[in-house]
Amino acid sequence: MTFLVALGLFAAGIALLFMKPQGRTSGNPKTVGVIALLIATGIVVFQWVKVVPAGNVGVVDFFGKVSEKTLKPGINFVNPFARVIIMSVKTQEVKETTTVPTQEGLSLNLEVSLLFHLNPEKAGEVYKTVGVDYADIIIVPQFRSVLRTVTAGYEAKALYTSVREKLAAGIVEELKKQIEPRGITVENVPLRNIQLPPKVAEAIEEKLKAEQESQRMQFILEKEKLEADRKRIEAQGVADFQKIVSQGINKELLQWKGIEATEKLAGSQNTKIVIVGGKDGLPLILNSEK
Repeated sequence: MTFLVALGLFAAGIALLFMKPQGRTSGNPKTVGVIALLIATGIVVFQWVKVVPAGNVGVVDFFGKVSEKTLKPGINFVNPFARVIIMSVKTQEVKETTTVPTQEGLSLNLEVSLLFHLNPEKAGEVYKTVGVDYADIIIVPQFRSVLRTVTAGYEAKALYTSVREKLAAGIVEELKKQIEPRGITVENVPLRNIQLPPKVAEAIEEKLKAEQESQRMQFILEKEKLEADRKRIEAQGVADFQKIVSQGINKELLQWKGIEATEKLAGSQNTKIVIVGGKDGLPLILNSEK
C-alpha cells in the first residue's frame, strides 16, 4: 500500500514538473513536483530497506512465495512488494508442570523446562510449514508426549538419585529426534521440581536410608576383616621371629655372652663383687653397697 502511494506521488511529481503556470498561482508547480518526487523517492528507498534486529532473522514472503534464504540481522535490501516476517533465534523457554507416570505405575508431579532456539537456516521452512506459532504447534505437544514416554521407563526412587541426570538426558535425546528435523534446536531440559505422593516419598526415603545403613555396615565388616588379617599377619611375624631367635640360642652362646659381660663389668669403676663359677658357669654379680 505504501509503495502504491509512492508511485502516485512520483506520477504527480512528474506531471507537475511539466505543467505550465497559468495566471497567478500560490505556488510554483515545478517546486511542488520536485517535493513530490523527493517524498516518493524516500518512500521507495524506505520500502527497499529492511532492518532485522539482533537475535532475529527475516523471512521474505513475496505474495505467498517464501524465500529459502533468510535475512541476517542488520540492513537488508528486499523487493518493496515483499513482506518480511521477523523471527527470533534467541534461546527460548517452555515451562511445563504436568503429571507423569513411572515404571511402577505411580503418578508424580513434574516441573520441567525446555530451552530451545529456532535454527536460522530453517526459519523459512518453519514459517512455510508451521508458521510463527511453531512453539505452540510443535514444541509443547511433543514436549508433553516425550515427558510421559521417558519417565515411564524409570522407577520413582530413581528420581531421587543421580539417575535424574540420566532422565533429563533421555528427554533431550528423544526431543531431538522429534523436533530438530522440523528446524528447532534443543539446548537443555532442566528438571526444576519432582513431587511424589507423601506416603510414597516417605517409603522411598526409608528404603534409601536402609540401603545406606546396609552399605555402612558392610563397610564396617570389611574394615574389621582387614584389621583382623593385619593382626594375624603381625602375630605370625612375631612368632616367626621368636622361632628364629630361639633356634640360634644355646648354652655355649649364653656362656660366651656371660664372659663378655664379666670382662666389661670388671673394667668398670663401679663398686661391685664379681664371683666367677656360679650356676651353669656364669658369673655372679654382688653389689657391695647393699
